[in-house]
Amino acid sequence: MIETERLRLRPWREEDREPFCRLLNTPAVREHLGGVADRAFHDEFVDQQMAVQAEHGHSCWAMEERDSGAFLGFCGIGVERTDAAPLVGQPELGWRLREDCWGRGYAREAAEASIAWGRAHLPGRVLHAKTVERNVRSWGLMERLGMARRPEFDFDHPLFEPGHPLRAHIVYVVPEPAR
Repeated sequence: MIETERLRLRPWREEDREPFCRLLNTPAVREHLGGVADRAFHDEFVDQQMAVQAEHGHSCWAMEERDSGAFLGFCGIGVERTDAAPLVGQPELGWRLREDCWGRGYAREAAEASIAWGRAHLPGRVLHAKTVERNVRSWGLMERLGMARRPEFDFDHPLFEPGHPLRAHIVYVVPEPAR
């Protein structure tokens, strides 16, 4: 679907399920996502992305290295599904990489390509990303991508009890391009 210098972002395939769960279900990768989860949880995510792709023509696409075809994680544009989120139904930029790929610029490269795709195919929509405040790497990338923090869109995620450190989510928005 999208190719960059080093990456390919494409719709999910059945054979992505096993490496997705094995490579991205580590304590470090899931530190700000509620911890390691079972295979059914990861399969549900893949099912959701396949459904979003079928319905909307985009998703948080599977990410692979162009030259080797190695599965690296995902990046792309899903649809905000959290009912408590002020931007529910809007396109949501998301990414997740296997640990051994951190610090190589893959997330930024994939996110920049996804933003460009979103601007071309989803004009007028509020393209955003969310994380928890303690996930400095994630919101740091959002800032490096030129995204702006929008506190009026912050929300408490209903999957976490009040007082839980992962409950409060912060939201960044991709600014509209200059005309």
